[in-house]
Amino acid sequence: MSEQRESKLEKVYTASGQLQAYVIKGKLESEGIPALLQYESEIFGFTVDGMGQVRILVPEHLAEKAKEILADPD
Repeated sequence: MSEQRESKLEKVYTASGQLQAYVIKGKLESEGIPALLQYESEIFGFTVDGMGQVRILVPEHLAEKAKEILADPD
């Protein structure tokens, strides 16, 4: 029987909307870091007091690398 290691997720960024979230997700995935989007209530397509925000989550053990990638302006 094989043992699967469950990885905890860590938030590395909060995007102001879906479009920004997909761009960031794509940047991380192009660097080999799997990313998951966690949505707040996005009804109107804009952010009001946090509504519409999207959290970008990555496996905990890759969070530091993800933050470094996102900090790089290129």
